[in-house]
Amino acid sequence: MCLLALGWLRHPRWRLVMAGNRDEFHARPTAALAPWQDEPSIIGGHDLRSGGGWAGAGRAGRMAVVTNVRDPLAAQAGPSRGALVADFLRGHEPAAVHMDRLAGIAAAYAPFNLLLADSDSLEYLGNHPAERQTLGPGVHGMSNGALDAPWPKTRRLMDALSAWLDADGVGSLSQGERALTPLWAALADEHRPADSELPDTGIGLERERWLSPAFIRGDDYGTRASTVLLIDTEGHGQMHERRFGAQGVFLGESNVAF
Repeated sequence: MCLLALGWLRHPRWRLVMAGNRDEFHARPTAALAPWQDEPSIIGGHDLRSGGGWAGAGRAGRMAVVTNVRDPLAAQAGPSRGALVADFLRGHEPAAVHMDRLAGIAAAYAPFNLLLADSDSLEYLGNHPAERQTLGPGVHGMSNGALDAPWPKTRRLMDALSAWLDADGVGSLSQGERALTPLWAALADEHRPADSELPDTGIGLERERWLSPAFIRGDDYGTRASTVLLIDTEGHGQMHERRFGAQGVFLGESNVAF
């Protein structure tokens, strides 16, 4: 994931709601949202190059999602960041315990932000800079900067998710896929903020502009998948994915209930 908003303990039915976009090179081999063949308890897209994932759900409603941190001067070597998602979802360790253990080895990875959740807690770990938090109820946002960094696209997605959580009628999803329309619209947002609002991550103004929308179009790189994940208080839920090719061409969608 390169952009996400997550609502934690903000709705009477849904313990966790996550909406996010994965931005990646279009040539990187990827399997669509589905139970993983080698571990059917994991539901999510699957990176076929490194074997990990960017966002997924596991047994008992466990959730993991990772973003990279944009810094052209930072070392990019180390273990696969996608394994941070896969390893937690494969296991049984409580999120807080798992995250405390990861904190001791986080410096070995390229820059990342990681969120892990189970039935008891939502945990955050970043390694650039080093930061560890247990997050309280509310709506949190993450892109390629720090947790809840006030990047325009992060704020816009957080606002859209907050509005969705507060709207009447979302609890039952009786309208089916139509109930998710506001979240899909927020993930497809191509609004470009004023230059004065853009972060300075060391990549130059033109690239900051190109990467500033929630949905990124490009020939070689761009938004590959939009994902909505909902987990209820019993650990059951649903995961939805829309996939895109070069220049944002729609390639298909998948929905999995668990």
